[in-house]
Amino acid sequence: MSMFEPLVFSGVQPTGNLHLGNYLGAIRRWVALQETSKCIYCVVDQHAITPPISVWGGPAELQRNTREVTAAFLASGINARTNIVFNQSRVHQHAELAWVFNCVARMGWLNRMTQFKDKAGKDRENASVGLFAYPTLMAADILVYRATHVPVGEDQKQHLELTRDIAQKFNTDFSDRIADLGLGVDTPSGEEIISSYFPLTEPVIGGPAARVMSLRDGTKKMSKSDPSHLSRINLTDDVDTISKKIRKAKTDSEPLPSEIEGLKDRPEADNLVGIYAALVDSDRATVIRDFGGHQFSTFKPALADLAVEKLAPIAAEMRRLSADPGYIDAVLKDGGERASVLAEKTMRDVRDIVGFLQN
Repeated sequence: MSMFEPLVFSGVQPTGNLHLGNYLGAIRRWVALQETSKCIYCVVDQHAITPPISVWGGPAELQRNTREVTAAFLASGINARTNIVFNQSRVHQHAELAWVFNCVARMGWLNRMTQFKDKAGKDRENASVGLFAYPTLMAADILVYRATHVPVGEDQKQHLELTRDIAQKFNTDFSDRIADLGLGVDTPSGEEIISSYFPLTEPVIGGPAARVMSLRDGTKKMSKSDPSHLSRINLTDDVDTISKKIRKAKTDSEPLPSEIEGLKDRPEADNLVGIYAALVDSDRATVIRDFGGHQFSTFKPALADLAVEKLAPIAAEMRRLSADPGYIDAVLKDGGERASVLAEKTMRDVRDIVGFLQN
């Protein structure tokens, strides 16, 4: 083997109420990637249970949210026949590889993860071990398929860097064994060449609206946990609701600038321009060229019409799919079976590399 086969992996937690930020920052990019790459898309239900049960809502809520996220994938244009779509817990090899990675990763690495600090807050002694070890399971999610590329948001970039660190340490620790078994790819490591089993996965970051902000506060990320329903556009919102939320979106009193530099220090204006740019597959500079100098009373209706055009068909298709949970379950079952074949191939190699006896 002379190189790692290109493969894209990404996942979304089934936390319910997927919104415009999830769509523009992740799902729509996945739809585009499937045109050029082999893709595996996962509903990461094991990650969802790392906070207290009061947060993720219990078994019935988790099942409902898992189906809703899957419906969003399919309604947005992800092809479950040409790609693999499944929920994480169906493939036990994710958890198996995560344990191996728990023994490869260092406590100091995990202690530096800012997302754990943010989510645990001051009560970190009562945080679950799962929340602390979340990044090693994320590394296993990716590397059990030896994925080469992962589309991630900025808030997950640190976790992907840790995935690369884990892969590098595994490759270095077991390089001789990997070479003896003939399972490796020759890769540079510092000043030497080692036999590597896992790729150093590359992030796919970018796009005009990779980070969508709240419609009520342009300095905060759009989130389902925001108490204001006007802060986000849910993928299940109907036409009237989408239009209402954009009309009521917070703005300042100045017209849109004539140059893109004029968006600096105007977070709400920058956010709305970024959303428009993303929805038309353009960039902020082009939007400013078309709307610079116009008041928001002109721009907002144009943005509302565009959002309705792009999002209303997704909401309608989600409602249709959600009315047939048996179909969604069949998609996840099929995807889980196909994913398991790939994951087991990796795990058989890993068991041999580490030294576990197996049939």
